[in-house]
Amino acid sequence: MLKKLLPATLLALTTALTLGVLPPAEAADGTTDSRIATAFTLPGEKVYPEGIATDPRNQTVYVGSYADGTVYRARPGRRTAEVFLPAGRDGRHTANGLRVDARGRLWVTDSTSGVSVYDTASGTRLAHFEVAGTAPFFVNDLAITPDGTAYLTDSFGALVYRVTPAQLAAGSGPLTAAYDLHDHLTPYPGRTVSLNGIVSDPAGRFLLAVDMTAGDLHRIDLRTGAISRVALQGGDLTHADGLDLAPDGTLRVAHNTTNTLTRWRLDPDGTRARLTRTITDASLQIPTTLSHTPGRTLVVRSQFDKGGPMGPGTPTAFTIASVRGL
Repeated sequence: MLKKLLPATLLALTTALTLGVLPPAEAADGTTDSRIATAFTLPGEKVYPEGIATDPRNQTVYVGSYADGTVYRARPGRRTAEVFLPAGRDGRHTANGLRVDARGRLWVTDSTSGVSVYDTASGTRLAHFEVAGTAPFFVNDLAITPDGTAYLTDSFGALVYRVTPAQLAAGSGPLTAAYDLHDHLTPYPGRTVSLNGIVSDPAGRFLLAVDMTAGDLHRIDLRTGAISRVALQGGDLTHADGLDLAPDGTLRVAHNTTNTLTRWRLDPDGTRARLTRTITDASLQIPTTLSHTPGRTLVVRSQFDKGGPMGPGTPTAFTIASVRGL
């Protein structure tokens, strides 16, 4: 079989296998984009992954399940992930947002309660913080600033919670709101969700949080507390779910129900962003978030519309995509 392949095709296949990336998979409607391949598979029949994080120290990737809170670990070069934190451990029901901080600790949000912090070597839970109060909330995504402070979005409450290094050292406590964006949101009929993905700029000057319903991007100044809307040029962020902000000012976005990925050029002060690239393909399978490292962008294929939270149906194998050129 390999002997019949053209040299260029054989070289591409060999390179893909060496990097642990499978060839592009044809989507259900026949659409295939050569920039989209499969990086690795997640074991399980009803995984419905949502969050992803890459440990910059060793390129290990962690993926969280919205269905039951399982956290998977994919080691470099492996084509199948393994269970790192089993479903239900420490009372965890979901695993929405994931981040690995500068000290190698894995942060995992549970939309039904708050956030937990784990030792990536042993899987031991190091700290846990729960939302104070009983009002409806949905703890979604998180960002960690250079000083070690974590900020988390509440998609139902239009709030941003905060966990300081001192609170982390204490090991537990309530999640309380640091910023309230209710008065800054664009009015939208029938709104039930708002803030979703959140990132910090590399210098820790500001946060960016997306309003997936209105398609707006909000800037939170961490020095003054001022909240403003980022001026978007060339498009909007409707259905935007996960964000990734690179040190060079490139903002990458996963738009879930439209099966779209976008790339934006952010001004140094974070007040403007210009759309520079769009990739739309059904083989993205409802992308919820992404993690960019030099050379590749990993994208979570949630399949939420196949028997998951977005609709009935039967999912195929759950995988993480690798996307070139984003």
